[in-house]
Order: sequence, then C-alpha cells, then structure tokens
Amino acid sequence: MHAARLIVVLSLAVAHTAWAQKAWREFPSIERGWYRDADIDFGYQAPGEFVVGRLMFPQARRGYALGVGGGDWQHGGTAWTVDYPEGDRTFARLLDRLTMIDVRVVEQPVNLDDDIDAFYWPFLISGLVGAWDLTDSQVAKLREYLLRGGFLLCDSFYGTVEWEGFVSGMNRIFPDRPIVDLPDTHPIFQLVYDLSDRPQIPTWQHLPRGYRNDGAVPRWRAVLDEDDRVMVMIAFNNDIADGWQRADEYRYPQEAANASIRLGVNFAVYALTH
Repeated sequence: MHAARLIVVLSLAVAHTAWAQKAWREFPSIERGWYRDADIDFGYQAPGEFVVGRLMFPQARRGYALGVGGGDWQHGGTAWTVDYPEGDRTFARLLDRLTMIDVRVVEQPVNLDDDIDAFYWPFLISGLVGAWDLTDSQVAKLREYLLRGGFLLCDSFYGTVEWEGFVSGMNRIFPDRPIVDLPDTHPIFQLVYDLSDRPQIPTWQHLPRGYRNDGAVPRWRAVLDEDDRVMVMIAFNNDIADGWQRADEYRYPQEAANASIRLGVNFAVYALTH
C-alpha cells in the first residue's frame, strides 16, 4: 500500500511540476574537491520518482563549530558539502538496490533561495549543521517546506558546540516546536528494518574512536509536526553519510556501515509514506 501510494503521489507531482525544477549541477566538496564518476554523464538526466536532495546553506563566519568560516556557500567547498556528493550518490544507489523505489542515482543540490524549487524535492540531507547560518528568508522557506510535508535529515555533527549551533538555527525555524528524543519503538526505526538497537555511526576522520569533541553518545532526535510526523530527523553524534560512502573501506566498522544503510532505507521510506 505504501509503495503504491508513493508512486501515485510522486507521479502526479512530477507530471505537474517538472518544468519548474532546477537543473542538476555539481559543486566542489569540502572534503575531496571536485568529484566525478562514470555515471554523471547520464545519471542526472535519468528520470526518477525519488531524488536525494542536499540542502545548501550559508555558514557562520565566526565560532568554534566545525564548518564555520569563510567561502562562498553558493559555489560549494563550504560546510554544506560535507560527505557530498559521494555519500549522496552511494545512498541513492543503495536505495535503488535495496528497495522498489524508483531512484535517480545522482543527488540534487537544493538552494532555498531558488524561488520554489525546494518544494519539488521531498527529501533533504544536511551535514555540519552546527555551522549553518540561514537568512531570514531561508528560515521561512525551510519552515514552510517542512510543514508542507518535506523531510530533512540532519547528520554529521558532534558535541556540545556543534549542537548549540544547530539548535540556534532550529529555534529560528521552529521557535514553537521542541526537539524531542525518539524512542527505540518509533516507526522510523522499524518501518523496513528493525533498528531498535543502533550503534553510533562513526566519522571516518576520527577512527578508531569514531567521534569528535564530547560526542561519545549517539542521540536520535526529531522535530515533529502537529500529527507527530517526523519533519526533521536529527542523527546527533553520528555520521550516517560516512557510513554510506565508507562502507567498502576495510578500516570502517562493518556493523556501523550496515546500520547506516538500513537507517537510510528506513528514513527514505518513512519520508515518502508519512
């Protein structure tokens, strides 16, 4: 039932709005500079009912959270490009392989300043959100996007300082909604895979410990709408996108890599059926 509902809803949306969507483009990553692979030439042109969106955002110029600093966020190479694009593309391919969702294998960078473009991409990922510094208009756009049914996964941030930076931004988006801890029994952890027991998803750069700052304990939190739907999934003290893109690295813990893949599947299916 969920799969059929998803196909109908997205087919109607694509038929009605495809002309208004921004064209695909690629930016340099903060981690590896320019990234190309063999699928790019055709992958972004292939149709798909599900696209992994990557939220672009301006970063704070001063502070101590990872990702804070200079650079023009509109040209990439700044905080929002952490784990991009490799993590996004790996995630898309995994979804295509493990589910019946029709997935485009190339991600979509989403700029909230691009008129109404954000509303055509129902699933967004954002990393290093301890450094984000949205403008007032971007705050308003993101709030409307989420209330209309959009889904945002906040990932790849650790410790008190980065949490405070994230909360500062989230309080501007939803000053009226609390950030809550999700119980292990929440549907988002059980919809496809049973993930009641989840390991911390470590960051590659800090192995074998796997975390930075004081981010030793993984937290699974969310911002909910009035119907208790998860609008913002918060994987704090985790780096799920590293689990995707490093799954084949021999030094990366396989338990964590497998969990990151299953979490991604659950998140995508939840976002598109709730």
